Amino acid sequence: MVQSMLLGEMDSPGEGSSGGLGVLLAGLGDALARTRGIDAVITLVTKDARDLGEEPDLLRGRGAGHWTLTLPTAPHDNATTGIPAGTALTWWTNRVLAGLGRRPDLVHVRYADEGSLAVAEAARQLGARLIFTATPDPHRRVSARHAGLMAANETETEELRQDLHRVFAADRLVDRADEVIGIPGRGGTGELIRYFPQLAAVRGGKGPSTPQEGITAYRPAADEALRRQSLLEGLFAAELPSALDPAARGLPLLLTVGRLHPLKQQHVLVRAWIESGLHLRSTLVVVGGSARTEVRDPAERHVRSAIAGLIDEHPDAAARLALVPAMPNQQVRCLERALAAGPGTSGRAHYVCPSAKEEFGIAVLEAMDAGLPVAGTGRGGIPHYVQDAVNGILLDTSSSKALAEGLERLLELDPVVVDAMVRRARATVRARYSIDAAASAFASVYTRLPRTGTAAQRT
Repeated sequence: MVQSMLLGEMDSPGEGSSGGLGVLLAGLGDALARTRGIDAVITLVTKDARDLGEEPDLLRGRGAGHWTLTLPTAPHDNATTGIPAGTALTWWTNRVLAGLGRRPDLVHVRYADEGSLAVAEAARQLGARLIFTATPDPHRRVSARHAGLMAANETETEELRQDLHRVFAADRLVDRADEVIGIPGRGGTGELIRYFPQLAAVRGGKGPSTPQEGITAYRPAADEALRRQSLLEGLFAAELPSALDPAARGLPLLLTVGRLHPLKQQHVLVRAWIESGLHLRSTLVVVGGSARTEVRDPAERHVRSAIAGLIDEHPDAAARLALVPAMPNQQVRCLERALAAGPGTSGRAHYVCPSAKEEFGIAVLEAMDAGLPVAGTGRGGIPHYVQDAVNGILLDTSSSKALAEGLERLLELDPVVVDAMVRRARATVRARYSIDAAASAFASVYTRLPRTGTAAQRT
């Protein structure tokens, strides 16, 4: 089977457009390859053609039965010569998969975008069955942002056009797919069916299946203690511009990890932390973004600029804010465990997810598994596994003021209550969200489809 991961690179989550999906698919691909009924897994990734010289091999083994296959893409700031980006991606996908000597049985795409449409078209040409993971967005986004309103300027018109194109992409993918699946949520698939009523009749009227996602078990390194110590020292290294003031080491610490993007709202978190005065009694560590001086991704540039503006307005907050470039997933999880081992090494650390919404939230599950108290957005999939004040805190992230109130609540919790929350959070992850359980759930969807799909005959 083939799974697509077209947003950034798997091995650098948090940089550019890479995020939790890459972490999920890296672990899921490994686990699927050892799951009954799945012979081999290929994960499609993309790479800017300008960077191919650094790593020219397109096919790389990740583990037994799991490979990544790189699809070259045109430089972001240049159009392809007369070929629409989607057409070029379809051509590359078809060519490299057909050249492997064995064509895929099925292709699983996620996200309603041009890349998924391109891969879906390649699947049709190859005669592979297509699975699409649908979410209430972007239909929900269009309803929330544009219902009853007229675009007032060119910027709003362009935003509407882009949102409507995502609706179009989602509708086409739902129509083309041999099977559509959802993401688990508190309300089941009710909201998904509201936007895609044709899905109500699938599986004999049960609606789409929602296989559970999960996280890979953390395996400590041989020199784990030294790595944890080094990561903590790096956070408070006075000589580094991205480090925290060593004098603030005893203060409570807030940690957030992920790609820098307006939807992830790191700039809103910084604003909430400063305007509420929390910067006077806590520190904030934002892990994510490129280590390069020249940032290519426009969304990342936007967030960086917003945070820089806030620090310019409030220079007294600079020494208690650390902007740390994206780390490999194993290193992030090591840091989380080092912080969770406090307060002997620092003030108590907490994990915060300030996103406008999260469809699932792999990073939150990893923080729960590490032993950090977590607070995450109440919009999207996080409430499926976080119960407010039971194993975490649910946040209103609709404004910096609402977010600040949630952060205050988190930091004011009695330590005994926090300890109980952490124990329940770890138990939740370990009982329900292992990557092997996720692989079994997805494999049951993949293997129940007929061997010969209808995708090759679709138009």
